[in-house]
Amino acid sequence: SPMPHARVRNIDTAAALALPGVLGILTAADVPALPAPAEPILTNEPMWIGQPVLAVAAETETIAQDAIDLIKIDFEELPFTVDPLQSLFPGGPDARSDGNAVDNRLIGPPQLKQVKWTAGDFARDGEAKLPMGEPLVEWSYGDLEAGFARAALVLDETFVTAGMSHHSMEPRSAMAYWENGKCFVYGSTQSQSFVVPGLAGLIGISPDELVYIAETCGGGFGSKGTEYPVMSIPAHMSKKIGRPVMLRITRAEEYFFGYARTGFQGRIRMGFDERGRVTAADLYVVQENGATQGFPDWPSSGETVSILYQPEAMRFRGMCVMTNTVPRSAQRGPGHNQTVAALEPLIDKAAKQLGIDRLAIRRLNGPRMDAKVGENQGPVTSCYLQEAFDKAAALFNYEERSARSGRRNGTKVTGIGVGQAFHPAGFAGFDGLVRITTDGKLHLHSGVGNLGTYSHTGTSRIAAEVLKANWDNCIVERGDTRKGLPWNIGQFGSNTSFTMARTNYVAAMDALAKLTEIAAMDLGGAPADYDVGGERVFLKSDPTKGLTYAQAAQRAVELGGKFDGHENPADINPMTAAAATSLAGTGLIGVAKDNLAITAAPAAFVAGFAEIELDTETGAFDIIDYVAVADCGTVIHPMGLATQIKGGAVMGFGLAALEKHIYDPQNGLPGAVGFYQAKPAGYLDVARTFTTDAVDLPDPQSPLGTKGIGEPVMGAGAS
Repeated sequence: SPMPHARVRNIDTAAALALPGVLGILTAADVPALPAPAEPILTNEPMWIGQPVLAVAAETETIAQDAIDLIKIDFEELPFTVDPLQSLFPGGPDARSDGNAVDNRLIGPPQLKQVKWTAGDFARDGEAKLPMGEPLVEWSYGDLEAGFARAALVLDETFVTAGMSHHSMEPRSAMAYWENGKCFVYGSTQSQSFVVPGLAGLIGISPDELVYIAETCGGGFGSKGTEYPVMSIPAHMSKKIGRPVMLRITRAEEYFFGYARTGFQGRIRMGFDERGRVTAADLYVVQENGATQGFPDWPSSGETVSILYQPEAMRFRGMCVMTNTVPRSAQRGPGHNQTVAALEPLIDKAAKQLGIDRLAIRRLNGPRMDAKVGENQGPVTSCYLQEAFDKAAALFNYEERSARSGRRNGTKVTGIGVGQAFHPAGFAGFDGLVRITTDGKLHLHSGVGNLGTYSHTGTSRIAAEVLKANWDNCIVERGDTRKGLPWNIGQFGSNTSFTMARTNYVAAMDALAKLTEIAAMDLGGAPADYDVGGERVFLKSDPTKGLTYAQAAQRAVELGGKFDGHENPADINPMTAAAATSLAGTGLIGVAKDNLAITAAPAAFVAGFAEIELDTETGAFDIIDYVAVADCGTVIHPMGLATQIKGGAVMGFGLAALEKHIYDPQNGLPGAVGFYQAKPAGYLDVARTFTTDAVDLPDPQSPLGTKGIGEPVMGAGAS
């Protein structure tokens, strides 16, 4: 669409269809309609510049472009807005014809709303402060007014955080064809198994009719965590024309109908006592959400304030407003990272006015093992942020360096910064699947996607350790649903390490139980009399008596039933059941749902320290040194962790100082449509020196102590 909001009155495709080499055209009438405010596959009411209205298939890209040039579309221009506050103002334009706000919290289907504030709401505090009218959501705990009344310092600050492109190395692409009643899709997604149900729904088939191959993904950062509507277009077109179809999105097109982080306009009042303890926090966030369902970054803002500063009393109010801008989705640390980028400077301001050291004020307010989080003040599984501060401060030599802060050399001044970040770090209730084949090999079936972090294999090693298998004899099965992949969490939100540690553990324990049961049947005694090691199951009292894994796998095939996948647990997901059934008879199958106890919310933290040199005349700055220490539980892959911390920090530098989306309010045109305008951090923008480490203390509710970390590493760099 060339317009930010319009209605399609007529499409004339006659000339395009007559062009030699054109194979077919899809319009909104040819694809499933999705319930509002979900992003449509194709639409007759485009709501941002660049939204797909139709698709053309041709023998070459040149012919396809020529055909597009021949298509005539009659648009009716509709009101639009690129500013949430403009939409909230009485009589202001709305991004959609069916509502201007959405409650998109992940507690049910998104609910469209029509919300207008009063002129009095806008006038009450003047232009310098964010107006605060009726919120979509409000929660609180403690006595807020009493907290402010006994505060020695109260700060009232308005802040803005920018939306920005995900800048994935690989633009979104997909290829599809139909064969023997199944649709084969090759896609670019962060996740594997988690994508299948949603993508099948977009295509209009059941999950067992979809073969999904996603062996590699050139980055996603949240924009490809799940299925996305445009990736279903090749499947629809292939079905229509009877040929395989490839869709390739260019880098420039990514800025128009790729995704972006949500932007915040916020306001917070924080009260501090003489020691620097936060006595009260009152946070209001207005989210710029784009014109579709978007992502609920805004509730995460309140969650972040509640856990990082542990205020004695707190209120959160939030509003999520639609705008005629590119669709918004999760981007690394959605909501949490924008919040620390905006509010950590406020903590520095309070420390300065109270005469308190910046690290000391964070230690005083920071969470510990008994931390509480969110509206319900629930517990976390573990928190070693204080230990992260200890280790990072020592690595950074904070005591000596802090004395340099503010030191001048001509127009240059040295700055010392301290930051922190938080993100939820895991789920429970997904499935694990392992298989020992008759050649003695251990096959680790992983529904984890390949987004560049190696987590599909790093987390699979946990099953190998439980079974004491030689890693050289292990095969990770991934990237293709035909390989028998279980139902696993998507690769987003720092969830994989914790969640998949549990699923791999329970699957391996199921395999271990079957190994010892087979040994007891064949060699006598009880299963408890047996152990494993050296890829054998053996009698503890006489290790010479036992079976190799190859022999045990052969016996499993002979026994059948639960041992080789012909009978499976009733509580596993249908996808996992289908995977195990497809593997039945090929060896010993270990399959189980994660029913391990979980009594608190997994949480990951990072402490960061930086030294910069700022030119007071130009505003240019160099990052001299950056040190970060992660609280990620037991470290699975040290090299991968170091890369995560460094890469996340670089994205954080971009979030805080470089990247942004801009739109012309007169015509809705985006102004950041290339690397130069959108400005992701480049080599000259990063720290001269990076130092990374981890607390490396186990999370008690993860079988091997692991939890995720990919999100807060960015927030720490930004803050």
